[in-house]
Amino acid sequence: MKALVYEGNQSLAVRDVEEPTVGESDALIQVHSVGICGSDLHAYHGHDERRPPPLVLGHEVSGHRIDHGKSTPVVVNPLVTCGHCFACQRGEENLCPDRQIISMPPRPGAFSELFSIPEKNVIELPTTFDLGQAALAEPIACGWHATRLVERMSGHSVVGQRIVVIGAGAVGLGAALSCRALGMEPLKVVENNSGRRQTAIEAGFDCLEASTLSTAIDHGVDAVIDAVGIRPTRELASQILRPGGTLIHIGLGDADSGIDIRRMTLQELRVSGSYTYTMKDFRETVTAMIDGQLGSLDWFEEAPLDAGLQCFERLAKGQVGVPKILLKPN
Repeated sequence: MKALVYEGNQSLAVRDVEEPTVGESDALIQVHSVGICGSDLHAYHGHDERRPPPLVLGHEVSGHRIDHGKSTPVVVNPLVTCGHCFACQRGEENLCPDRQIISMPPRPGAFSELFSIPEKNVIELPTTFDLGQAALAEPIACGWHATRLVERMSGHSVVGQRIVVIGAGAVGLGAALSCRALGMEPLKVVENNSGRRQTAIEAGFDCLEASTLSTAIDHGVDAVIDAVGIRPTRELASQILRPGGTLIHIGLGDADSGIDIRRMTLQELRVSGSYTYTMKDFRETVTAMIDGQLGSLDWFEEAPLDAGLQCFERLAKGQVGVPKILLKPN
C-alpha cells in the first residue's frame, strides 16, 4: 500500500509499505483524511526523538472501518491505552504509563491508505457527516480537554469566566470553540498569523495580535489557554492573569522558561499542563461536532498524499493561513 514516510530531517517520500497487521481486537481503517499536526512538523525537522525515521506519521484521522466487505464511516481516537492501570480506571487514560499513539513506534501513523487500531478507539459517524470535518476531532478534543481543565482547576464552570486563548491553530481554535459550546465566549483569542487570525474572526471571535492584547484588556483575566507553548506566550499568560487565575498549557512549542514563578507563588496562579484528552473528552467532542455546536468546521485545506512533502515545506515556511491541512491518501 501507499504511505508517506518520514525518512530523516526534512525528508518525506511516498513509498510502498506493507499493509497493516490486524489483531483480533483491532479494526482496519481505510483512511479518508488525516491532518498534519505540529508534532508531525517537529518530527519533520528532526526535533522529536520519540519519532525516529523511517516512520509513517499522522494521527488526526477519519475514514472507513472495513469489516468483511462492510464499510462504516468513523473517526479514530489515536491514543491507545492499557485500560486497567490506575490512571485508566479513574478515567484519565491520557496519563496511562503504557499509552501509545499512532505515529510513534511501535504504532505506524495514518499518512497511509490503511492502518489498524484497537476497536475501542473507533467511533462510528452518521453517514451524512463530512469525513474531512471529522478529521478535526483530534485537535479539537485537545482544546475540549483544556477547557474542561479550566473548570477543574478553577472550581467553576467556564460560564462567566474571562478567558484568553493564545493561538488560533487547530488546537487553539478548538479550545475557543469548546469554550463557546460549553457556554462561555472567550474574552479574546490571540494569533499573530494573519490568515489564522482572519479564520478566528470569521468564526466569530475577537482575535488580536499579541502586541495589541495588553491595551485591549483593562483588567486581569480568569484563565488563559496557551495552545502555542513558547516562552513569549507563557510570559504573556503570566502577565495578564488575575491573582488566583488559571493557566492551562497545551502547546509544546519549546521547553524554555517564561512563567513568572515569583508571581505564580505570591498571587497563587494555578498552572496545569494539558495532554491530549480522555476518551470521554473525545466522545463529547465528536458529539458536539455532529450536533453543530462547534461551528462550520470549514477551516482546512485538502491535498493528496503525494503532495505531502510540499505541504510540510509550506507549513515550515509559514505559508499556510488555514489552521489545518488534511492529506487524502485514497
